[in-house]
Amino acid sequence: MQNAIEITGLRKTYGAQKGTGPKEALKGVDLAIPAGSIFGLLGPNGAGKSTLINILAGLVTKTAGQVRIWGFDQDINPRQSRAAIGVMPQELNMDPFFTPRGALEVQAGLYGVPKSQRRTDEILALIGLSDKAEAYARTLSGGMRRRLLLGKALVHRPQVLVLDEPTAGVDIELRQMLWANVRKLNDQGMTIILTTHYLEEAQEMCDEIAILNHGAVVVQYKTSVLLARLDAKTLLLRLEGPVPDLALPDGVQREMRADGMLALTYRRSQVRAGQLLAAVAEAGGQISDVSSEDPNLEDVFLALTTGEAPAPISA
Repeated sequence: MQNAIEITGLRKTYGAQKGTGPKEALKGVDLAIPAGSIFGLLGPNGAGKSTLINILAGLVTKTAGQVRIWGFDQDINPRQSRAAIGVMPQELNMDPFFTPRGALEVQAGLYGVPKSQRRTDEILALIGLSDKAEAYARTLSGGMRRRLLLGKALVHRPQVLVLDEPTAGVDIELRQMLWANVRKLNDQGMTIILTTHYLEEAQEMCDEIAILNHGAVVVQYKTSVLLARLDAKTLLLRLEGPVPDLALPDGVQREMRADGMLALTYRRSQVRAGQLLAAVAEAGGQISDVSSEDPNLEDVFLALTTGEAPAPISA
């Protein structure tokens, strides 16, 4: 299957509330999520991410548009489309009087998984809760509860797993364990959809990224292509002795950083690094170390969601 999820013309309008008119949370979203990928769904607060996820999970009814999950149309095959997706929510919602084993068994029963086909012990081992299998959920730490949410999303063997802010407020050890599990599941063929405010995680984990803003998809590209959207690059130089007066090309910004490095920021479409090195040499500067910085996902995200016009994308 080429795409795990296909969304066309998706709209969601919430009715008028006291003192306000109708709110259009999604404005004709078109989205194709490749099967077998780790896909980042990013956007500022209020962009429409939660509404989109809740529609995929069958918790919110769309106003218009078409949603296909693993080839099943939500309107024509609602049960099959829901069975194809598992969602790890951001909120820690669970019954405090269930044990992890009991919670997984009940969740599997709700999805109609026969007892002979349930993988409770396997999932408990995956999420690192085998030793807490019989402990009441109310006694678990916040990190353990979040792991249990991941386990509940996996009981019915979904083809698509949605992780909604999975590492919000968790420690480094749990974060590393979660990402190791995500990579393992993805290696087994599961499609992962990730929403996160930790942009360095999305940059490291995701094959492809879509950015939502004000209910619409601003851009969708492979992560490497998206990072190339900004034309800026920074050359870092460590000089022996004082920094001389430099005759730099137009548009180059210079900054002396606290670590003693001279930072020269330029646009790759207008200036070549060799020009900057030549300018330093002509001014008598002695370079002892040189490195460079490329734009990161945070730079792209801010450019796309704050109205700044970034450089065009090249495929």
